[in-house]
Amino acid sequence: MKPKIILAAILLGGSTQLWAAPAPVSTVGNSTSDIETRVAAIENMIKSRNLVQVELQQQFQVLQDEVSQLRGTTEEQGYKIEKILQRQRELYQEIEERVSTAYAKPSSVAVEPAAEEVSTISSNLSENDAYDRAVQMIMKDKRYDQAIPQFQTFLQQYPQSVYVPNAHYWLGQLQSMKNDVDAAKTHFEAVVNGYPDSNKRPDAMLKLAAVLQKQGNDAKAKTIMQQLIDQYPESTAAKLAKDRISKP
Repeated sequence: MKPKIILAAILLGGSTQLWAAPAPVSTVGNSTSDIETRVAAIENMIKSRNLVQVELQQQFQVLQDEVSQLRGTTEEQGYKIEKILQRQRELYQEIEERVSTAYAKPSSVAVEPAAEEVSTISSNLSENDAYDRAVQMIMKDKRYDQAIPQFQTFLQQYPQSVYVPNAHYWLGQLQSMKNDVDAAKTHFEAVVNGYPDSNKRPDAMLKLAAVLQKQGNDAKAKTIMQQLIDQYPESTAAKLAKDRISKP
């Protein structure tokens, strides 16, 4: 009897194991599905990143193109500005040469009577008109000797005028052309030392250096030209100062 019971128990135990065996297959299938899902998600992330990288690369290329265009524009503008500055330097020197040539020629107009006439005219003019009249005597009428008392009268009548540094500059210029270097030096120094905000100051510094060179004070002249270059590096006067300093 006992052997039959034992056999039955063995058969029942084996059948139970047979029914339980398929369970792990289901678990493996689920794990495989999860892995595939994760792989797909990673692939999608990689694709998205690749798309972003492509887009960023395109934007970077656009920026590079824009920078190249800006550089080209900047170089072109720089060339144009340099040409303008060069033309200014040429005009500056041309005016100097014309005034020098005019002083080299004998004047056909008597100086003293003309000076009296100029003084009378100035006393009846407004501040702006008086200054404009004095400038016209240089630029238009070419009456350089007569322009000196005109500017001197202007300084006496309008000592607080905004045109005072300009008047000193022109007087320095005119006196320098007449080789009155002491008087020229006085007027140029008045602009350089007394009117730091004047637009004539760079030119006055250059002229003062030239006067000092005529007086044999090359060291001080060079110092002033270097100050001019340092303080007004973009001015036409500074460019001329660089040229003069570089010459032996």
